[in-house]
Amino acid sequence: MRSPIKRCVALLLAGLALTAPARADPVADFYRGRTLTLVVGYGPSGGYDLFGRMMARHLGRHIPGQPSIVVQNMPGAGSLRATNWLYSVAPRDGTVFGIFARDMPLLAVLGINRAATFDPRKFTWLGSASDFSNDAYLLMVRSDAPTHSIEDARRAGGPPLLLGSTAQGASGSDVPILLRDTLGINIKLVEGYLDSGAIFLAVDRGEVNGRTVDLSSMKSFRPAWMAPNGGMRALAQFARATRHPEFPEVPTARELARNDDARTLIEFAELSYRISRPFAAPPDVPAERARALQDAFMAVHKDAAYLDEAARLRLELSPIDSRAVLDTIDRIAAAPPNVLDYLRRIMTAGKGG
Repeated sequence: MRSPIKRCVALLLAGLALTAPARADPVADFYRGRTLTLVVGYGPSGGYDLFGRMMARHLGRHIPGQPSIVVQNMPGAGSLRATNWLYSVAPRDGTVFGIFARDMPLLAVLGINRAATFDPRKFTWLGSASDFSNDAYLLMVRSDAPTHSIEDARRAGGPPLLLGSTAQGASGSDVPILLRDTLGINIKLVEGYLDSGAIFLAVDRGEVNGRTVDLSSMKSFRPAWMAPNGGMRALAQFARATRHPEFPEVPTARELARNDDARTLIEFAELSYRISRPFAAPPDVPAERARALQDAFMAVHKDAAYLDEAARLRLELSPIDSRAVLDTIDRIAAAPPNVLDYLRRIMTAGKGG
């Protein structure tokens, strides 16, 4: 049995523990009461905007201090404008982050656009909401397009497929060029559309014959395109090692490759899809805040409310963390020089097709 003195000491220590101030959390203290900005590199439509706005609605609950988050759209040059701004202009204190085109790291590694003034390895990567494992990138054309099959589209001397796109560095421009030059598909790009929503409208109005598009985005924004009488058909699918279960009759780009060199090039270009919905903050964010954002990014992908909303919006989620994003960028940069050189050539020559 304890002595009276020992009991008094124990009670005194317990009282001190109860009255001592809680240990300060500098990250929570910094974020508490703040409003963060999530920059979307496209206009208020399309898959990137949808992912960005959904992230803004849920991520704050998982950041210490539970800040609010607002979305700022910054369209331009296939999200290159927003990517450069995040890298060079945005505050580096952990109050700003963004989502931009999956092809931006590849664009920088290739060095084919002087306007790309960023080093993709130096961003404070949060992760990617999708590694594309359950998605597909489809070449979709109208039923009244001049070609009715992949064989028609590859026939020499036939009319070209007019495809809408935004700008160099975005998938809607660079993948069609790759398909044209490696598979022999007769494609002509109509560039300059502001965002994905504008391209959807251009296809619907018949301004262009079609576009390349994520299956997940098509489900969210043009589900009628997938209907048997929807007036659209798929000719090929990209970023797939095997055919997507929902398009078992549509060949992959790898299947259509005419030789091993073309197949190697296609497989390399498909690496960008592993970081299909990339989120990043500017370089040099303080380490503790960077870790808090990275942890919150992965935690939100286990949040029931976030997952329920993604299911309602028919968004494909297969998240990867910041380390996996950097590993993918390193794999892109480590490609054989001949692969990089060839890709540079085909993506800088003959844009008009």
